[in-house]
Amino acid sequence: MLQQETRCEVADNSGAKIAYVIRVYGGSTASGKFTRRTATVGDRVFVSIKKALPGGEVKPGDKAKAVVVRCTKATRRADGSYVKFDSNAVVLIQDDGNPKGTRIFGPVARELRDKNYMKIVSLAPEVI
Repeated sequence: MLQQETRCEVADNSGAKIAYVIRVYGGSTASGKFTRRTATVGDRVFVSIKKALPGGEVKPGDKAKAVVVRCTKATRRADGSYVKFDSNAVVLIQDDGNPKGTRIFGPVARELRDKNYMKIVSLAPEVI
């Protein structure tokens, strides 16, 4: 569950390493829980790049859209199982939803397939 001001790692080779969530586009404000919008796997967020590799496509201070691919908060699936990861991670995307990088690092959640991020799912080494 990512919310505003969350720092997360970037799981692609666009050059960014650490991203800072400025705004949650999707997500929910479930009654009785957080009053801020929270993003889970498959939701779009607007991020600022805090740390990046020199010579990369993006630089520190750049702003970009991203999609959440891993979340430390457990996500319930329709079959009753839960999935959670060790870290929060995002993949930087263009306006049309395609990733900026050409490689994805680490596993991604299967929920991305339902949200039509097929390019990210196909680039990922493992889908959980």
